[in-house]
Amino acid sequence: MTDARRTELEGLISRVALGDRDAFDALYDATSAKLHAICLSVLKDRPEAEETLQEVYIRVWQSAARYASNGLSPMTWLITIARNRAIDRLRARASRPATAPEDAAAAVPSEEPSPESATIMAQERRMLHECLSQLAGPQAGAVRAVYLEGVTYADLAEREGLPINTVRSWLRRSLLRLKDCVTQ
Repeated sequence: MTDARRTELEGLISRVALGDRDAFDALYDATSAKLHAICLSVLKDRPEAEETLQEVYIRVWQSAARYASNGLSPMTWLITIARNRAIDRLRARASRPATAPEDAAAAVPSEEPSPESATIMAQERRMLHECLSQLAGPQAGAVRAVYLEGVTYADLAEREGLPINTVRSWLRRSLLRLKDCVTQ
C-alpha cells in the first residue's frame, strides 16, 4: 500500500471517528470490495458474507475512534475486523441447530397435495368415472363397492344374492375392461 493511500485511509477513518458520513461513504467505496472478498472467502456463502460486511462497517463506525495510526496499514485494521467478524459468524453457524424453532413448522411437509398433484388426481378421478360409466350397472356398482367403499367380496355376494365366485368373475372382467378403458 502506498503512503498516499495509507494517509488517505487514515484520514477517512479519523473523520469517521468524528461522525463524518461522507468520509464513511468514501471509506466504504474504497475498501468494501476487499473486505467483502475476505468475508466471502471465510464464509463461502454470498448472502451471509454481505450481511457480515454490513456488520463490519457498523463496527468500523462504532470503533473508528479507537483506531490508532501507528505506522501499520489501516487496511490491516479493517481486514482484521472483517476476518474476525466472519470467523465469529462461521462459529455461530456451526453451533446453532440445523433449523431454528420458529422455522420448524415451515419444515414440516404439508399434508395437502401440491397443485400439480391435485390436478392430476382430478383428471384421473374424472377418467375413472367415465370408464366406470361404460360398465353395466351391476358390475360398476360391484367395482365401486369393493374398491372404493371397501366392501368385502363375501358382503357384496350376500348383498347381491349371488355366489361369491360370480362376484369375483364380475370384478375380474370389470377390472380388465377398466384397464382397457384407462389405457386408451
